[in-house]
Amino acid sequence: MTTSLINQIMVTDGCWRETGFCTKARIYTYLNPVSYLEALKHKELFTEFDGIFADGGLLVKAIKILYGKSIKRRSFDMTSMAPKLFEYATANRKSIAIVATKQESLEQAVNIFRKSYPGINISYYRNGFFSNEEEKEQEARKITTLNPDFLIVGMGIIMQEDFLLKVRRAGYQGIGFTCGGFIHQTAQNKADYYPQWVDNYGLRFLYRMYKEPHTRSRYVKAALIFPLRFLWERIGGR
Repeated sequence: MTTSLINQIMVTDGCWRETGFCTKARIYTYLNPVSYLEALKHKELFTEFDGIFADGGLLVKAIKILYGKSIKRRSFDMTSMAPKLFEYATANRKSIAIVATKQESLEQAVNIFRKSYPGINISYYRNGFFSNEEEKEQEARKITTLNPDFLIVGMGIIMQEDFLLKVRRAGYQGIGFTCGGFIHQTAQNKADYYPQWVDNYGLRFLYRMYKEPHTRSRYVKAALIFPLRFLWERIGGR
């Protein structure tokens, strides 16, 4: 039996085409070994998404070994889906809204995107910090009224999924993606956060541990707990 989260990942991988950028009223998120452990505590939340992508070589390999399914790693960063979306949006004059990270970092990232993609229409952006649930609901309604073609949300696991669902429930008709720390990473350096050799050798998690010390405990946790929990979920079929 296949667990619901892994089944969603495999179905999404089989169905996704870059023409997915042309669809409407869809929301997508990503799971890596670290966020997978958190997602197991909130399975109901993730069932409301139209798709879940496998973000991380370890998760891709685990699915291949235990489920016999070859899937592609997809992440919302410059090594994977982000440039494709930016290129599509720029070429087709589509609007993009971003809700993520601290305001200063967000503004730096937006400037980098605008320099990297002349003509890109980032029509609205604000930080990902809210004082209460009512402010989130108000922002969800505001974004729905603005109706950008694409919405990118980076607020950390669970919080970003919860907010993106609030926007959907408010009636949003565009396409939404979570992006984790992508906006923050872009502001730290440049659009291409990972050096090419790091991406080529699949060492993104090690590079991020080096660049962002606060992530180290999470990756150590994933290295120790993820294999055991993933195997248990596979055997238990939950």
